[in-house]
Amino acid sequence: MSRQVTNVLLVGVGGQGILLASEILSEAAMLAGFDVKKSEIHGMSQRGGSVVSHVRYGTEVFSPIVPEGEGDILFGFELMETARSLLLLKPGGTVVANDLQISPPSVLMGQDTYPAGLAERIKSQFADFLLVDGQKLAADAGNVKAANTVLLGAISKRLSISEAYWLKALEKMVPVKALEINKRAFLLGREC
Repeated sequence: MSRQVTNVLLVGVGGQGILLASEILSEAAMLAGFDVKKSEIHGMSQRGGSVVSHVRYGTEVFSPIVPEGEGDILFGFELMETARSLLLLKPGGTVVANDLQISPPSVLMGQDTYPAGLAERIKSQFADFLLVDGQKLAADAGNVKAANTVLLGAISKRLSISEAYWLKALEKMVPVKALEINKRAFLLGREC
């Protein structure tokens, strides 16, 4: 095992399954033998506000918070939230983002417009950028609500945790009635 700590940030809006995704990621890292620390910051998460989850794993981790500019992977569930969180990444970091735009209240009320070209802007700043159509792949797996698991699959290949541990974590954290769909969604995400 590497002595280095891996810093993963999960960002999006409430209701996207970010907290479950961070639990599955943490569980997979623990099963792989890593020390894991996790923390969440909830905006008005039940009303579609910002949600940020920090997951850090390695041989020994002392703090659950990823210091600004030290994130290894930014795992974005929504494009604007992903773009807002780029400052948390270190230079040369990895961005895996869902190709999804959820308009905040200010846009819905006509006070603002949703920024155009976010994916292109992110790509111009981070060469290791993967844009995933999480909703489409989740629908292909059997339920559009499994987009968070598709995205976990997409980042899983960029982390030092074997597929077997991810699948065990899914079995532990996902309700039995949704497990098969979530396994399919995870594997579709791994193919990205």
